[in-house]
Amino acid sequence: MASAVRAVSELVEEARLKFVQEFGEEPQLAACAPGRVNLIGEHTDYNDGFVMPMALPMVTVVVGKQNSGHDVCIVTLNEDADQPRRVDFNLQTDLVSGKPRWANYVKGVIHHYRAPPVPGFRAVIVSSVPLGGGLSSSASLEVAFYSFLQQIKPDDGNEVAKAIACQQGEHSHAGVPCGIMDQFVAVLGKKDHALLIDCRLSMEAKPVPLLDTSLVILITNSNVKHSLSGSEYPTRRRQCEQAAVSLGKVSLREATLKELEEAKDRLDEVTYKRACHVIEEIQRTEQAAEALKSGAYKEVGKLMVESHNSLRDLYEVSCPELDELVAAALEVEGVFGSRMTGGGFGGCTVTLLQANAVDKTISHIKEQYSGNATFYITTPSEGAQALSFSS
Repeated sequence: MASAVRAVSELVEEARLKFVQEFGEEPQLAACAPGRVNLIGEHTDYNDGFVMPMALPMVTVVVGKQNSGHDVCIVTLNEDADQPRRVDFNLQTDLVSGKPRWANYVKGVIHHYRAPPVPGFRAVIVSSVPLGGGLSSSASLEVAFYSFLQQIKPDDGNEVAKAIACQQGEHSHAGVPCGIMDQFVAVLGKKDHALLIDCRLSMEAKPVPLLDTSLVILITNSNVKHSLSGSEYPTRRRQCEQAAVSLGKVSLREATLKELEEAKDRLDEVTYKRACHVIEEIQRTEQAAEALKSGAYKEVGKLMVESHNSLRDLYEVSCPELDELVAAALEVEGVFGSRMTGGGFGGCTVTLLQANAVDKTISHIKEQYSGNATFYITTPSEGAQALSFSS
């Protein structure tokens, strides 16, 4: 009853055939980067906090070939992408944001690529990461494209710097002031592990094993679409920055609940609520990582539910559809915990459960959910990589 994730080889072949159709020759280079699901630690990355995502088997694939000259042509096969689905531009002119929106992510990556100048190229994009689903289709695209450019003109191979360059591209050209989590895990994802990432300048990542075959991570897509750019995301980020300034801190990572309570009179109610979520969520994420390592799945599930409730009530980024999905999942025996994942206002939930409870959980959610959900059984996967056409 869960949807099958398309094989990377199938995506590569689809993109290759489109490249031949579009340009009349074979592509020479290919790369991919995964989407991600965040198990816990939501809206903490841009507050220098902890997050615990894992890379997904769903990926964005880029195939292409270098040109002589400075012209670029890119085609996307993603049906949910806005029109037009082909863009042409010259790298000697300014990489200006505009329409279509999907191309702004690519332009941002080119602009911040760490081994300029980028030569001309032609490329085709295809992805199995749902757009607007809270599984980081944008970072998957950015990192896949950066990995493609590395084959045309290699940089120094610094993986953290690569993630930061992709984040900067999203800031400058897509207009989304995202944190570093999505790009980081798309670059550095590790098979069979989640990553506990410290989003301060140190950018430390500790692998958290997810090898227990009796444990399943179920993603449920509400199929409610959302766009972070122009939404409440930038507002939440400003509110957190204001709270940190009021507390005399560089970021909310440095603040304690005791300090927040002492400053409550200086903060408006909304800013207080936002800060409370972030401070508590950072603590929950560290606790969840330790519980997961020791196999204390009930404790992990409890923390996931607390996280969802906080995102709903304090950070106010959930929506009725996500709340329905979480409530339905928690009614099933064998489910440890469930929560919304991603920026909010739609997208997906992530549920931690026993493997033998998967079918009944999916059936129950289908019965209870007012919308039309899509289900994915997922495993932690590798980060970005170059691909060959023979594999």
